[in-house]
Order: sequence, then C-alpha cells, then structure tokens
Amino acid sequence: MTPTRRSLVAATATGAGVALVASPAEAAGYRVRAYTRTKIPAPATLHALQRLTAGYTPALLRQVGAAGGFGRWFDRQLRGHYDDGWYSATARWWHSINASEADLWQRQKDGVEMFWRADANYQCWAMVRRVGSQRQVLETMAEFWEHHFHVPANGEVGPFRTSYGKTIRGLALTRFDQLLPAAVTHPAMSVYLNNANSNKSAPNENLGRELLELHTVGRGHYTEDDVKSSARILTGFRVGLWSDWKAWYDPTRHWTGPVQVMDFAHPNADPDGRAALGAYLRYLAHHPATARRIAHKLAVRFVSDSPPADLVDHLARVYLANKTAIGPVLRALVASSAFRASAGKKVRTPSEDVVATYRAIGARFTTGPSASNDSSAANAILWQSSSLGLPAFGWQRPDGRPDNGAAWSSTSRFLASLDLHYTVSGGWWPKVGVAYRRPAAWLPQPRIRFDHLVDHLSRTILGRGSTPLLLRVACEAAGCGPAAVITTGHRIVRWEMARLVTVFLDSPTHMTR
Repeated sequence: MTPTRRSLVAATATGAGVALVASPAEAAGYRVRAYTRTKIPAPATLHALQRLTAGYTPALLRQVGAAGGFGRWFDRQLRGHYDDGWYSATARWWHSINASEADLWQRQKDGVEMFWRADANYQCWAMVRRVGSQRQVLETMAEFWEHHFHVPANGEVGPFRTSYGKTIRGLALTRFDQLLPAAVTHPAMSVYLNNANSNKSAPNENLGRELLELHTVGRGHYTEDDVKSSARILTGFRVGLWSDWKAWYDPTRHWTGPVQVMDFAHPNADPDGRAALGAYLRYLAHHPATARRIAHKLAVRFVSDSPPADLVDHLARVYLANKTAIGPVLRALVASSAFRASAGKKVRTPSEDVVATYRAIGARFTTGPSASNDSSAANAILWQSSSLGLPAFGWQRPDGRPDNGAAWSSTSRFLASLDLHYTVSGGWWPKVGVAYRRPAAWLPQPRIRFDHLVDHLSRTILGRGSTPLLLRVACEAAGCGPAAVITTGHRIVRWEMARLVTVFLDSPTHMTR
C-alpha cells in the first residue's frame, strides 16, 4: 500500500476536523508547528449566512462577531446600519448606471451604446454588488424582488431597466404595499407588459393579468372578467416608445366607469385613475391570497423547494399582522424550525454560483471596466454566469427565474461549474480589474501538514471543518499524503493550488446554500 493510501486508511473523524496517523517516512525530519484551527461559525449561523447572503467569507464571520452575534447582525442588516459605499462606488464603473433615460436614448441613437449593452452593464453591476457589498441582506432581497416582479434585462424595455432595478432595491426591505405600486407603475414594467400601449378604447390585458397571477393573489382567485377590470384600472400610463422614451400619465387614455376585481369595487369616475389604482393595489397587497403567495415564495427561496404548509401559513399571518412589512416576515422565517432544519437543501443558481465563487476564493474587483471591455472582470462575470446556463436577470418569461434544484442540477450545468471554479481559482480568466489570492497566501503558516491545510481551506472557503471524505478527495486531487508537509516551495503551492482549491468549490457544500 502506498503512503497516501496507508494514511487514508488511518483517517478517523474527530469532531469537525480529521485526525491522521503519519507514516515514519512522511514524518521523518520535519518539525511542523501545531496547527491552530481557523475559526468557523456555529452550524446554525453558517446556515443562516449561506441563505441570507451571497456566500460565506471569513470577513462576514468577523462582521457577525463584531455585531455581537447573528441575531444582532441580522437586525443591523435589516435596519440598514452597514456601509453602502460599495454600491455607490461601483455604480460609477459604467456610464449607463447613472445616466438619464434621455442620455441612454441618445447613446443608442448615436450607436455609442445599445440598450442591450446598458442592460448588460446593469446585470454586471448587480453581480459585482453582491460580491463586495456590506449590505448583504439588502442585496439578497433586492434580487428576490427583482425575480418576483421580473423584467428581463435584454434591451426590450428601452432605457428603463437600470432605473427599475434601483427602484426595487430601494424598497426591498420596506413594505410590500409600497413595493407593489412602485414596480407595477414603473415605465420598465409598462413597456415590458404592454401597459404603455394600453388605452381606454383597447385596454391591454398583459399587465392586468400578471399583476393578479404573478405579483399578487395567484391563479384560482380571479376570473377573466377580473382580468379585464384589472387592465382597465391600469390604463393611462404612457411611454414615448422609440420617439423620446418619456413616461407620463395621460388622463384622456384612462378608462372610466365602475370596476370590480374579486371583492374590490370602485366607481373609477375620475379621468385621472391613479387614486383608483392606488386603492386597488392596496387591496391586492393586503389580500390573504397575496400574503400566502409571498410567504410561499419566501419559504421556497430561503427554506426548501417544497416548504411545509404550516410555515407558509405562519409567515402569511405575520405578513398581514404587520401590514405587509417585509422585515418581520424575514425574522419569523429565520426563527422557524423549518428554516433551521433546511441546511444544504437549496441549489445555487448560475449567477449565485459565480458570485459565491468570487467571494469564497477572496477575489477582489480592483477597477471598473473600460467601456465594453469583456476581458475586465466586472464585465466577464456576466458571461461566466451565462456559460453556466443563465445570466443574471436573463430569464425571458415574466414568471421569473426558477427557484428549484431540478432546474439547476443538470450534467451540463455541473460541468460548466467545474470549469468556472478551476479557471477562477487559477486566476487565468478574467485577469483585468481583479486581484486573486496568491497561492502561498492560502497557507496559514510557513510549514503545515497537508491534512491540516485541507482543514484550513475547508474552514476558509466553506465555513466548516474538513471530513474524511473531503480529505480523501483532496489527497487524490493533489496526489499528496495526509501527513506530507507543505511549504511555499512545494509543487502544490507553486503550480497546483487551483486543483486543490477546486476540491472545495466543486463540492456539494459549495454548490448548495
């Protein structure tokens, strides 16, 4: 039996780490300083961080510790007590992020930057924000609501997609009865679901239907007549499509007359129908069916693909009791036994995998891209997520990206993730505008046994200690015995660290959250 195999057979689990017996040949002549295990969070804290953020990092653990524990950290996140400078700083990396609609339209006409490219800039920015933001819960919920009120980022909505994303983020931790009207009346939504073309003589039903089916009560709670009335209430909003792209409300285009949707009735006599619409949206936001739909979507996102009915019922009650406030629902969700028991049951989507990988290996964006330079990391991150199956906000239907494991667990997706992990771990692409951890920087001390290095990497990348299986895979990937001594001159550090790091990134622990 080879030394590597002999040591593997001798492996036994001891708590979160691994105890190994070194062969005399491996241990002879070496003095290795005792390894002090890298600090990791309690399992419950790690689970909550994996669900509520873009991925575990040691810096995130330090932030939780500085707050006085997970509960206080979560409260500070919900209250917006952390610095948001990364959001503002990275917004300056792309001209289109802070440009006006008129400016974006002029750039389109001049051939300087097409709408699709401006939307791609927003997609990149959304991912870059998640990599480095101190407001992790806000970014997580902003993404959640952008998928709930989904508008694809593909150039179809003219110059409005970035403004739409900013609007959603600004309200992501407030109240649903504030978020709903902001999303539904935004020009991006009006253009995408044809409400910008709707008028009193021919109300377009797209937005009126999706408002009921996707955004609020869901199927089974309304009729076709309700859809027609819903569309009539929404008339009056206009956009100068392909002329000046100005958005305004036109009372002469609003359908007037009594309307009824489910139990909501309104005389709707005023040509300015915005008061009627406001009452209608408040009714929908506070409807018990909406409460249950929002509760179910939150439970699917943060608990499991098939959340328990009693959890959904509880969250719906909290939602209604707190007048649609989002924070209390999130607190109730995190406090639930179903949440605590759901660790590792959610598969990361393509964009989540890319963002979590950058965070796990400590990659840092150093500069923004130059125009549309796709070799720059801040732009390349979008194409990396696309290579895994779906770019951020790239889902084409209005129902938003699937949020179940089956959608993201294909062989092709897995193989694409393996390629991403290896490429980024080696720092081979992208190379512009990004700083990677040097291979030697992965060593916690100048001389360390391989099994202890594996434990350190597991704790740093995954937030948990090594296991016998993980060590075995690492040994086979690196061709190294557990008790071998690793220094900065070892071949693993000099040439093969990427192969070792991908053992952790390719693991189910990293591929799930």
